[in-house]
Amino acid sequence: MDINQLLAVMTPEIYQRILTAVETGKWLDGSVLTPPLRDSAQQAVMLYQSRHNIDAEHMTVAAGGEIKFKSKAELKRDFAVDITAMIRDTDNAANENNIARFDHDQL
Repeated sequence: MDINQLLAVMTPEIYQRILTAVETGKWLDGSVLTPPLRDSAQQAVMLYQSRHNIDAEHMTVAAGGEIKFKSKAELKRDFAVDITAMIRDTDNAANENNIARFDHDQL
């Protein structure tokens, strides 16, 4: 199978399964990737990213085949959004009083 055929049949779901296998070293059923299979799967992931990864994360292959490096300012901006959302969620949970509270003698 050549590269274009591989990319034509690889759906986002297949890509995600292969990416998870490469990251964990195991398929979803728990079977372990052999080193040659891991290498082939990694190449397939990088090929897919080079064609479809429009909004590349830091240190991934972006569309066009270039590795995406984010500046410190870009990373801070990306993480600031995540932290703001976490703080907002924490504040909402605290306002709902969902935390169980006990006196020491009740334990």
